[in-house]
Amino acid sequence: MLTTVRIDHDSPVPPYEQLRLAVVDRVRSGRLTAGTKIPTVRALAAQLGLAPNTVARAYRELEADGVIETRGRQGSFIASSGDPTRDAAGRAAIAYVATIRRLGLDDDAALGFVRSALETAG
Repeated sequence: MLTTVRIDHDSPVPPYEQLRLAVVDRVRSGRLTAGTKIPTVRALAAQLGLAPNTVARAYRELEADGVIETRGRQGSFIASSGDPTRDAAGRAAIAYVATIRRLGLDDDAALGFVRSALETAG
C-alpha cells in the first residue's frame, strides 16, 4: 500500500514529511490497519525513488508518534494502538488550554491564537 505513495519533489514539503503524512492518512482512513507489515526502509526507498535516509527519517518520526512499531528483525508494522495522532492532538490541546488559563487569557483570545497559528502554518 505504501508503494502507491506519490512524492512531489517540487513541493515545499520535504519528501520525508510527505511520506509521513501519507502513512498517517492511510492509518486514519483504515487503508493501513494495526499489525500491517510495512516495507523495509531500503525496499520502500527503492520503490519510491528516495534516499534510504529520507525513508528512515519518516519511519523514525512515525515510530516516535506511535504510528508504527519496529519489532527487530521481524520488521516494522502499523502500531496496534490505533490512530495515536488524535490522542497526541488531544493532549496538546489540553496543555494549550492549561497555558492559556495560567496566562489569564479568555476563550476568544485562545481561539484567536489558534486561528492565527493555523493560517500561518498553511
